[in-house]
Amino acid sequence: MRIGTPNSHSAVRVLLLGSGELGKEVVISLQRYGVEVIAVDRYPGAPAHQVAHRAHVVDMTDAAAIRTLIERERPHFIVPEIEAIATDALADIERLGLAKIVPNARAVRLTMNREGIRRLAAEELGLPTSPYAFADSCDALAEAAAKIGFPCFVKPIMSSSGKGQSMLKGPDDVEAAWAHAREGGRVKACRVIVEGRIEFDFEITLLTVRSPTPAGDAGIAFCEPIGHRQQGGDYVESWQPQPLNPKARERAEAIARSVVDALGGRGLFGVELFVRGDEVWFSEVSPRPHDTGMVTMISQAQNEFELHVRAILGLPVDTALRRPGASAVIYGGMAAEGIAFEGLEQALSVPESEIRLFGKPEAFPRRRMGVALAAADTVDEARRRAAQAASAVRPVAVPA
Repeated sequence: MRIGTPNSHSAVRVLLLGSGELGKEVVISLQRYGVEVIAVDRYPGAPAHQVAHRAHVVDMTDAAAIRTLIERERPHFIVPEIEAIATDALADIERLGLAKIVPNARAVRLTMNREGIRRLAAEELGLPTSPYAFADSCDALAEAAAKIGFPCFVKPIMSSSGKGQSMLKGPDDVEAAWAHAREGGRVKACRVIVEGRIEFDFEITLLTVRSPTPAGDAGIAFCEPIGHRQQGGDYVESWQPQPLNPKARERAEAIARSVVDALGGRGLFGVELFVRGDEVWFSEVSPRPHDTGMVTMISQAQNEFELHVRAILGLPVDTALRRPGASAVIYGGMAAEGIAFEGLEQALSVPESEIRLFGKPEAFPRRRMGVALAAADTVDEARRRAAQAASAVRPVAVPA
């Protein structure tokens, strides 16, 4: 791989579609290798906008706008970081050879909605999943939920960070769940997946890297499993490693390999799995760094963003764990613009701790504004330290 000089005729250019906190770390990793980065998002001042060489505000569901921007910037790689993207435009760009889509246009299309990836995993690959059905109206949701059985879970087929998700305990919950899904989905036309409940011990993210090998084929590498705890479908803490018994680990890696190889391309994939004893079920996959994987910024020598970038550029990857670690979310706690944060000195007094504040211009009570990281000799101690550091950070309103 030859990498030139940013803002020159020799530059390797990467265009990021989506510029949140995960994209920000991808930009930083790319720039460490001298890559020229263009960050795109739907609102100005997004986290990755603040560190990229150039930034654009574009409706990424507008195919014509995406195509115009690509023709203007002429990137070598396009890296989607969110679900709400005009995937047809990406397919055309790939077909015409205008840029390389990461991991590829088909993988982006399939994983940008839960229906595409669930049908691939369950119906084409024959992988174990929860029972499921799809619905595109409130009446269809009621029928699907009755078929799957209560309790069950409803999720928009296009959403992120737990938005629009509900648990249905009975028929009386259907109408509210439908309204919540319509509000939380990333597209106007609401379609949902109804998933049956699985009795599992815990849920993991298995970060899986697909990258070129010296022989020219695609190699697969796995990070140590990441455990995480969610509230309302959104992660609040994660830790690494999550212990698995040998049989469960073997099955988890086999499922992840099957899905990632079926999607193809290169990059890091966040494969979410349910585990009970020796049994493992596929849940979802993201063809990009995963929010629960932010723990790798303190637990691995090459974190998930570095691994993603190295795979994109065709550079060697190393997924080895350096030390047990944990992450804990820092929330906005209020609805306000331009908030400040206090207590950083107390947070960073926690042994082996780090704080990452994302720089989002607007806060909401449950918006993720930062993350506390901590390492320790054991996972339990790392989790305690991360929670302590996160609780020390206090969001405060600042009068204009």
